[in-house]
Amino acid sequence: MINAMKRQEAVQAISETQPKGGKVNYTDSHVREIYAEHVFNESVQRQRLPKDVFKKLQKTIKAGDELDPTISDSVALAMRDWAIEHGATHFTHWFQPMTGSTAEKHDSFVTPTGDGDILAQFSGKDLVRGEPDASSFPSGGLRATFEARGYTAWDPSSPAFILDNPNGATLVIPTMFVSWTGEALDKKTPLLRSMDALSNQAIRLLRLFGNTSAQRVFTTIGCEQEYFMIDRHFYLNRPDLVNCGRTLFGAKPPKGQELEDNYFGAIPERILSFMAEVEYELLRLGVPIKTRHNEVAPGQYELAPTFETANLATDHQLLTMEIMRKVAGRHGFTCLLHEKPFAGVNGSGKHNNWSMSTNEGENLLEPGDTPHANAQFLVFCAAVCRAVHKYAGLLRLTVATAGNDHRLGANEAPPAIISIFLGEQLRDVFTQLETGTMKSSKKADSIKIGVSMLPKLPRDAGDRNRTSPFAFTGNKFEFRAVGSNQNPSGPNTVLNTIVAESLDYICTRLESAVKGKTDLNAAVQTLLPKLIAEFKPVLFDGDNYSAEWHAEAEKRGLPNYTNSVSVIPLATSKESVELFRKYGVYSKVELHSREEILLENYTKTVNIEAETASMMAHTMILPAALKYQTIVAEAIYSAQSAGVETPEQTELLKEVVEAVGAFRKAALVLDKVLDDAPHGSAPKAAKYQCETVIPAMTELRRWGDILETLVDDELWPLPTYREMLFIR
Repeated sequence: MINAMKRQEAVQAISETQPKGGKVNYTDSHVREIYAEHVFNESVQRQRLPKDVFKKLQKTIKAGDELDPTISDSVALAMRDWAIEHGATHFTHWFQPMTGSTAEKHDSFVTPTGDGDILAQFSGKDLVRGEPDASSFPSGGLRATFEARGYTAWDPSSPAFILDNPNGATLVIPTMFVSWTGEALDKKTPLLRSMDALSNQAIRLLRLFGNTSAQRVFTTIGCEQEYFMIDRHFYLNRPDLVNCGRTLFGAKPPKGQELEDNYFGAIPERILSFMAEVEYELLRLGVPIKTRHNEVAPGQYELAPTFETANLATDHQLLTMEIMRKVAGRHGFTCLLHEKPFAGVNGSGKHNNWSMSTNEGENLLEPGDTPHANAQFLVFCAAVCRAVHKYAGLLRLTVATAGNDHRLGANEAPPAIISIFLGEQLRDVFTQLETGTMKSSKKADSIKIGVSMLPKLPRDAGDRNRTSPFAFTGNKFEFRAVGSNQNPSGPNTVLNTIVAESLDYICTRLESAVKGKTDLNAAVQTLLPKLIAEFKPVLFDGDNYSAEWHAEAEKRGLPNYTNSVSVIPLATSKESVELFRKYGVYSKVELHSREEILLENYTKTVNIEAETASMMAHTMILPAALKYQTIVAEAIYSAQSAGVETPEQTELLKEVVEAVGAFRKAALVLDKVLDDAPHGSAPKAAKYQCETVIPAMTELRRWGDILETLVDDELWPLPTYREMLFIR
C-alpha cells in the first residue's frame, strides 16, 4: 500500500501546485536589451578588442581562416574582463564527447600570488587549449584507459557565453575535443570538417555559374524540438523514467490523442510559465527561439529556433536541451526528451531543417526569379537528391539509436525507409527535365536550362507530407527522422559530406564539359536528366506509412533498416571509409570507433532497460498483483463460506491468477536471457539485445499492462498514463 499511497499523495500535491520558477518581466527590460546579453558575440568583440585583433578574429569566424596565434592573449584578456563583469568566477571548455551530450570541467580565474593576494588570470593559452582526461569518455578503442591525454581546442566560430547558477556564473567556451594522437573524440570536430568539405565543393559550382564574390558556403539548420513534460512527483515514482527516460510499463489510457484536441491547443498555465522562462534564459544566451506550441500527444510540446549556421545551431540546440531540463525542475516538472517515453502515443523528434547559404546571404535552395538562378537552384537541389538516394543507408545510420527505434515507422514518425518528398510542382519540373517534354511553359515546348523560365515556385509550392523522412519545404530540406534526444551534429555531418560528394561529382562533369568548349547551359541540360534518372527511385510523394509503399520501395531497391543493429555496420563499409576519408571528415579508425560506440551504447541502453523492467516486475508490480489476487480469493472464500455462489468472481480470480502467472513467467524468462547475454563482441552483444532481450521485455510488458487493467487502482504502485499525461 505504501507505493500506492505515494501515487495518491503525488496527485494531491500536483492539484495544489501553482506556476512558479523565475519571474519573467519584459516591462522593465525590453527583449532587445536582454537578447545575447550573456554572449561574447561580434558586437561585444568590436567594442572590447583592438581593431586589428577584431578584424583577424572575424576573418577566422567568417572566412574560415586559420586562427592567428598572435591575437589569442588579447582576446583572452577582453573575454576575461567581460566575464568577470558579468559575475563569472570560473571558465570551462564546453565540448561534445561521444556520449551524445556535453561535458565541462571548471577552472577558476583566481590564482594566488604567493604574498597572500590573488590575481584573476586567463591567458591566450587557457583560451585556446585545455587538457581534460580523455580516458573515461566513449572512444571506441581510440583511447585506452591508461592513455588519458585529450585536448580541447577553442572553436572561435561559436561565441563564448556566460551561464548563471544560483551561486555565481561561469564563462563557457565552446571547443573541439581531440586525442593526443589527433583523432576526433567528439561530434563537433567532424561537423566542422564536413562544413568545410561542402563549402569547397559548393564554391566550385558557384564559380561555374559565374559567382566570383562568394567566399564560403555555410550549411544552416533549424531544429524543431519536441518534448514531454510531466510533474516531478510522478517522475520520481517511476523508476523506469528515472533510469531509462521512458516508461517500460503502462496500460493505454481511456483517452489518448484520438480526439486530436491537444495539437495547437491552449497551453496550460504551468507549462506556459515554464516556456516563458526557458525562452528568457535562451534569449540572454543569444538562442533565437521563434515558436512554441502544444504537440499532438497530451503532455507533449514543441519549440523551434530560427535558422543559424550548422555549428552554432548545434551548440544552441544542446544548450536548449540543457536549459529546458534545468528550468523544468524549477517549475516542479521533468522534461522528457526520450524519443518514445510513452507507448501508444506520439513520439518526439528533432526535425532537422537544412539548407545551404553563401557568406553573402544567398540561400542556394531558394528557387530564383531568373532562368540563371533557377538553373543554379535545380543543380543544387539535384545534388541533394542524388546524395540522399546514393547514401540513404548512411542517413538512416545517423538516427540509429535504441530510443529512436521505438519511434521510426510508427504513426507519428517517418519510416526507416529513406525517401524524398519534393512536392507536386517541383517533382513535375524534374519529370519534365528528365523526359525533355514540357506540359506547360511560358516560352517554349521544352525546358531549356538558362533560356526558359522555370514555372514560378512559391515558398509553399506543394502540400506538406508529414510521413516523409526527407522533405523539400520551400527553400530547405527537412530531415524528420532525427530523434528528440540526439545531438544533431551526427546527422548534419553525414548530410554535409554526402552532399559535398554529389557536388564534387557534378562539378567534375560540368568543368570537363566547359573545358571542352561546351556551353554551361548545354552541359547542365545534358547532365540533369541523367542525375534525375539516377535518383528518381528515392522520390515519393505519397503515404510513407502504407504497406503499399514498403512493397514499392523494395521493388525500387531502397534499403529498409528496421532497427539500429542492422544499419550500424554501414559505418565501416568500404564505401563509407572511402567517402569520409576523401573529404577529410572521418579517418578509418575514427569510423571504427563510432561503430563500436554505437553498438556499445545500444547494448547498454537496452540492458539498463531490461534490468530496470525486471526490478520493477519483481519488487513493485508482482507484489501488488499478488495482494490483489489474495483479496479476491479471500472475498470469494468468504462468500462461498456463507453459501453464496460466485461464478463471475471465480472467473475474475482465474483471470488474475493467469495474468500473475504469465507475468511471473515472463519475468523469469527476462532474467534468464539477461544472464545468458554474451560479452566481448560488440556486434554479437547488440544483436542479442535486439533479437532476444527486447522481445522478452515486450512480453513482460504485455502481461504487466494487462495486470494494470485488473488490479485494484488503490494497490497499483506506479503512476499511470492517465495521470502522467493529463494531470499537471
